[in-house]
Amino acid sequence: MPAVCGQSGQPDPQAIAVAAEAGGIEKAEQLACELQLPLAALDDASFPLLLVPAKGRLELRVTGRHPPGPVYVDFLGGAVDYRRRRGGGRRQLIARAVGVGQGTETVLDATAGLGRDAFALACLGCVVTAVERSPVLAAMLRDGLARARAEATGDVQVILDRITLLHADSRAVLASLGESDKPDVVYVDPMYPVDEKQSALVKKEMRVCRMLIGDDEDADVLLSAGRQAARRRVVVKRQIHAAVLGSDCDAQYVGRRIRYDTYHTHRSTK
Repeated sequence: MPAVCGQSGQPDPQAIAVAAEAGGIEKAEQLACELQLPLAALDDASFPLLLVPAKGRLELRVTGRHPPGPVYVDFLGGAVDYRRRRGGGRRQLIARAVGVGQGTETVLDATAGLGRDAFALACLGCVVTAVERSPVLAAMLRDGLARARAEATGDVQVILDRITLLHADSRAVLASLGESDKPDVVYVDPMYPVDEKQSALVKKEMRVCRMLIGDDEDADVLLSAGRQAARRRVVVKRQIHAAVLGSDCDAQYVGRRIRYDTYHTHRSTK
């Protein structure tokens, strides 16, 4: 199935709609107006995807026969919370690739998606600007952050305070940064095909997100823009056997299913 968003990240109004559960029509109407999407019934299978305010959260649902469960952002439970508590801290590949403890303090996540890596980086002490161009994913991420900030206490509240969300095209954001606003690291996680060996939750989330936004065909453009803007390095997350972007990757941090490729910045070669 083709993605319901084009290269700009804007959703196709014929492929995704907002739907309401009982008693939630006002919230759904507000959301549909904000995202310029049609309203639909919960059982309307003419739209491949439905965005539904439900159970106090914003859910993305697949329609049709035997759909997977809903996708939503949750920073306080499940796999994200487990990673925060038991993820391995600075021993994690992402920490080593980004350079946590080696001078990296600020990170611009150019492909924020559902915010998992942005939150992981904030857990490691980084101040993170999470940029997402899809209005649907940005709305879901904004909803997840708001719910988490309303419920979190102590250390988790501090972690959330390190994250700033921008609904924008990262290419434009990177090009507009003044010298004092440039991040130490630009992090890029292009959308790629689902790895069948990944957990059921991750496979489900990736499949639904790919339905929404498709592949990131401009990942090489983001890499180039990141190298112009980052102070220290650009980090690109890839599947283990995926081709390297560009031709001058500096280093690779390789795990069982994914790897992180790092690139020097153009600033550092002047």
